[in-house]
Amino acid sequence: MFKCTSKLMLTALLLAFCFNANAVSRILLLGDSLSASYGMKQNQGWVYLLNQQLKTNNAGYEIINASISGETTAGGLSRLPGILSKEKFDYLLIELGGNDGLRGFPADLIKNNLLQIIGLAKAEGIKVHLMAIRIPPNYGPRYNKLFEQVFVDVSQQAQVPLMPFFLNTVAIDTNNMQSDGIHPNVKAQPLIVDIMAEATANMIKGS
Repeated sequence: MFKCTSKLMLTALLLAFCFNANAVSRILLLGDSLSASYGMKQNQGWVYLLNQQLKTNNAGYEIINASISGETTAGGLSRLPGILSKEKFDYLLIELGGNDGLRGFPADLIKNNLLQIIGLAKAEGIKVHLMAIRIPPNYGPRYNKLFEQVFVDVSQQAQVPLMPFFLNTVAIDTNNMQSDGIHPNVKAQPLIVDIMAEATANMIKGS
C-alpha cells in the first residue's frame, strides 16, 4: 500500500512539474489607442504581431490586450476590477495617460488614478510595470514637465518599474505616423514589436 501511494505521489509531482514548466505567463496590457490598433485592422497592430512572434518562439508568455481607443486613467481604473474578477494575470503593463494629457487633466488627478490602478493589481498579487508617456510639445513646457514627472513620481511612490515611452524612437520619423501625428501607422507596427519584445522579455526576466 505504501509503495503504491508513493508511486502515485511521484506521478502527481511529475505532472505538476510538467504543467508548471509549460505554463504561460499572462501580461495584461491596460492601454489606449496606441495599443488598440487605431486606424488599422486588429491583426496589423503591434500587440497581435508580438503575440504571434511570442507563440512561434515559445516565449512562455503572452499579452492580453485590454486597450481601448480614447481610454483615460480614470477609465482604466473603472474597468480594471471587472477585468481582474474574470481572469488571472501575472503582470500588468499600464500604458495610459496620453488622453489625460491631451485633455489637459491635472497632474495630481492622473497620478492618483495610476496609483489606484497599481494598488488594485498589487492586491491581486500581480507584478506591475508602468510605461512613461509623452504628449506633443504644443501643450507648453510647464504642463509637459508636470505631466512627464507624474510617471516618475508614481513609479517611485508605488515602487514599480518605469518603462520608457515605446514611441520615443518611432515618432521622430513622420513616415511612421498617421496623418494626425499622434498614432503610429501600419509601417511602424513591426518597429514597435521589436521595442516591446525586448521590454516584455525584460519584464519576465526581472521577475
